[in-house]
Amino acid sequence: MTKVNTPYFLAKRLRAGQGGRKNSVMMRIATLSVAIGLAVMIFALGVIFGFKREITAKLTGVMSHVQITRFEGSNSSESAPISAHQPFLTGIEQLPGFGSMHRYAQVPGILRSDESFQGILLKGVGGDFDWRFFERALVEGVLPTVSDSVRNKEILLSKRLAEAMKLAVGDRIELMFLQQPPRRDQYKIAGLYETDMQDIDNLLLLTDIRNVQRLNRWEADQISGFEIMTTDFDRLDEFSDQIYDLLLGMSDRIIDPLTVTNLRESNPLIFDWLDTHDLNALIIIIVMLLVAVFNMIAAMLIILLEKTSMIGILKALGMNDGAIQRIFIYRSARIALRGMIWGNAIGLAICLLQQQTGWLTLNADGYFLTTVPIHIPWAIVGALNLGVLAVIVLTQTLPARIVSGILPEKTIRFD
Repeated sequence: MTKVNTPYFLAKRLRAGQGGRKNSVMMRIATLSVAIGLAVMIFALGVIFGFKREITAKLTGVMSHVQITRFEGSNSSESAPISAHQPFLTGIEQLPGFGSMHRYAQVPGILRSDESFQGILLKGVGGDFDWRFFERALVEGVLPTVSDSVRNKEILLSKRLAEAMKLAVGDRIELMFLQQPPRRDQYKIAGLYETDMQDIDNLLLLTDIRNVQRLNRWEADQISGFEIMTTDFDRLDEFSDQIYDLLLGMSDRIIDPLTVTNLRESNPLIFDWLDTHDLNALIIIIVMLLVAVFNMIAAMLIILLEKTSMIGILKALGMNDGAIQRIFIYRSARIALRGMIWGNAIGLAICLLQQQTGWLTLNADGYFLTTVPIHIPWAIVGALNLGVLAVIVLTQTLPARIVSGILPEKTIRFD
């Protein structure tokens, strides 16, 4: 014989029965509040994780995760050179979380045209440079040709800078460098990129590393530093500390005074700004959850008040308070689950719509992006659903305690 869960069975029958007008209205309000609340939570999480992902990707594409430079040049655009042949290179490649590494050289200068002039930073890269970020950011032309055999005087600059200087792909530009003596050099514009990050777009130009080495009067094995990528950005601080410890352990074999800087350390204001979004998400989740819980408690109280006679009869038949309370908790859980199904559907639909169409736009000068970014953290969304359901079910135990105060002789006599 199958054992029947009596409270659950009665909760289903209670759901199927015809309630009063207030009962029906409150059920709809409770379901709607849970649905809207969860949809807002999911959308807020998608936006916040989208911001973190996109802005971090842009900073990483330009600056990498970790930089190794000469110590006295770490806070200056024009750093003294270091040797490209270092004893720690193999050790870094063997570290857990290592992704890639490339060398670079840079020199500050001035871009001059017939219209105006602009301060710039000319960054030279070699054949080991990962161009994937700039391939996605390329809006016109092609990437500069960088090979290990022939030095090429092509250059990549931003669309914003080209428009300000009235330049186009294929034009030849003149760069001036305030050295002793001052130098100037000409390059051909190969392509235009756009990152929507004004400080970067107004400053950074990319070319062959040998062009920068020649301007700095460096040898072929002299560079500004190394840029390193990790496969686990969440452990960036730990990864950069491991690189620092590796260099410290080889200090007797390293001639150049070096320093290690990671992306968070070089851009603290941006990452502090991104971290404040976590607090915003927490506030949104708490407010939406409180609204949903309040409406669920109100719905539970109305159900209890309308079913006092049923409660009295169940008590007269010998059902204890705990079992009766579980009837209404099951009922509330079913209402919450229905609202959560709708909430997930609405929230995920809005997120997917934004991903596909970008209908919500932003001011790039203030947010570094032209559209609201969306990244759905599925594991966190799943945990959010479980947490919301748990909080709602637990809070329903408070109004359910009214059952213990209902006396059978009064409710039955009232009927």
